[in-house]
Amino acid sequence: MRPKIRYFVFNKPYDVLSQFTREAGHQSIADFFILDLKDVYPIGRLDKDSEGMLLLTNDKSLNSALLSPKALKTKTYLVQVEGKLDKTAISKLSEGLRITIDKKEYTTLPAKVKMVDEPKHLWERNPPVRYRKEIPTTWAEISIKEGKNRQIRRMFAAVGFPVLRLVRIAVENLVLDRILPGDVQEFDKQEFFNKLNIK
Repeated sequence: MRPKIRYFVFNKPYDVLSQFTREAGHQSIADFFILDLKDVYPIGRLDKDSEGMLLLTNDKSLNSALLSPKALKTKTYLVQVEGKLDKTAISKLSEGLRITIDKKEYTTLPAKVKMVDEPKHLWERNPPVRYRKEIPTTWAEISIKEGKNRQIRRMFAAVGFPVLRLVRIAVENLVLDRILPGDVQEFDKQEFFNKLNIK
């Protein structure tokens, strides 16, 4: 009997690995996701220092639909950076810029970037971001259509603004809504595919 196909959104907390395998010193998805579904896996990744939306499923067709370079699915993040972000940096981020990944130069695709007020609805991070009174921070929202290794951190570093906090809040029209860190929300296939713009 074939297993039922299931679709989930997991709000990945800070310092949790985007995998079910546990590694010494770090929690993994397995510490939160308690359903007995051995074939469920994450689609894509968030590095352990990042938070927010992680998609989980046992539908193998979604790998190419979401992760293929041709898919160009929009992923949206809230970013807290060190320093006072300016229009010049936002312009460079928006137009695409050169970053280094695995010792190779790469030019990012154009992104949508805007400064935002500190999000009031966002949960407290545990542990909190280190506060330094003499150095201001800025919040931004950025949407990209790629997913290179630590890409957003590299992009902001390239324009002189180290990332303090990074939270993925949406993939296409699927929004992390009222799901607290460590929680899982299940979707039916039609809603999941519609929100992710998968035909």
